[in-house]
Amino acid sequence: MDEMRPSSGAAAHLGLASIFPPGLQAIYGESRRLYPDQANPLQVTAIVKYWLGGPDPLDYISMYRNVGCPGQDIPEHWHYVSLGLSDLYGDNRVHDLLVTQLGPSETAPPTWPAELMQGLARYVFQSENTFCSGDHISWHSPLDNSESRIQHMLLTEDPQMLPVQTPFGHVSFLQIVGVCTEELQAAQQWNGQGILDLLRGVHIAGGPWLITDMRRGETIFDIDPHMQQERVDKGIETDGSNLSGVSAKCAWDDLSRPPEDEDDSRSICIGSQPRRLSDKDTEQIREALRKGLEINSKSVLPPISSQRHSHDRPQQSVGHFQTQQISRSRKNSLESESSAAIVPHELVRTRQLESVHLKFNQESGTLLPLCLRGRLLHGRHFTYKSINGDTAITFVSTGVEGAFATEEHPYAAHGPWLQILLTEEFVEQMLADIQDLSTRESKLPKEYSWPDKKLKISVLPDTVFDSPLQ
Repeated sequence: MDEMRPSSGAAAHLGLASIFPPGLQAIYGESRRLYPDQANPLQVTAIVKYWLGGPDPLDYISMYRNVGCPGQDIPEHWHYVSLGLSDLYGDNRVHDLLVTQLGPSETAPPTWPAELMQGLARYVFQSENTFCSGDHISWHSPLDNSESRIQHMLLTEDPQMLPVQTPFGHVSFLQIVGVCTEELQAAQQWNGQGILDLLRGVHIAGGPWLITDMRRGETIFDIDPHMQQERVDKGIETDGSNLSGVSAKCAWDDLSRPPEDEDDSRSICIGSQPRRLSDKDTEQIREALRKGLEINSKSVLPPISSQRHSHDRPQQSVGHFQTQQISRSRKNSLESESSAAIVPHELVRTRQLESVHLKFNQESGTLLPLCLRGRLLHGRHFTYKSINGDTAITFVSTGVEGAFATEEHPYAAHGPWLQILLTEEFVEQMLADIQDLSTRESKLPKEYSWPDKKLKISVLPDTVFDSPLQ
């Protein structure tokens, strides 16, 4: 690859233009614009390319020394640019691009950012989800495998790399921003862009260029606890949350259906042959989550259509599905590989349920206040999609159109997809009853019950969901 990469001058444009992949040329061109004196940067290369059976989806990761901007008090740092998520070759091997900037200045670029980026790329390839600006990634481990408090990520537009047009489509550059747990939780409760704006205003937390320093030991709330928290609280009250769904460890039981035999546990997600989401239901949930992240969009669950319109999706499609425990699960996509009409869609009727029991692990349970306060009280919806199967639980408010749950029948299921419609009055009651879920230190299991509404919620240890019976 080193002898093929164009460096500068006429040779790069004349001698190699015909054999050098045009998608790669376009991205290298933008890199040369930003770093004209670094024609041959240090580079991590996948020896066996992913499309040839190798383990690493990113073909190359270039590492550039960025001098920062002394006038803005931006320090010298390393800038990592990945190549391999967009179409580099013009034969549809891959489709999207992820580019990032990480780390403080050092004498040589550390390689952990490249390993991190490969992990994110594997998630994209295996789940078929993609990233967009404002997304958050729950990683639950120091990004550099140290003792750092920087254990999660937010994504935003790269402040220096400009979008480029390749022969195979438009490519934009995303920056990975390392954040602490408290900052991630604030992004979940409010939105990623709001927290990114706060980080830009605090020099040691990233500054204008949002440079990740793994040595940072304080969150923005430690640095300025009153002002920052006040801005977050005001943002949640005004905007609600733009997080419309998560991959989660969850399950639900239909308590109104008596077990048919001793082996029937009344759980929709238990059994050797669980029912699957149809392609149409899968597409509806995907569209619902996408629409839920459009800040000013009307809150609508799209109707179940008679056919899918995958050909209408743009080449550079962006998935807005927010993920939990991305490093621990390879199957976070809403679209299951085995969901292709195990039961014909037309034969799966919508069932009205009298009583339901919802089950969440602790991380999912701590998001219930976000679901209720940040979404439903703002007339929106929120979906938990199980990482262990095709089970999905969607909470909807009375203002959401297109739901099959109604005020008359607030619990309704279409195959393994459960919808729960909650009135504003009931949401306020639930928020008062589940206040202790705001902390992850509560002991498990925890149970909440509303007998008059015939609703029960359990927050259980992860081991319950990791067992073969979920």
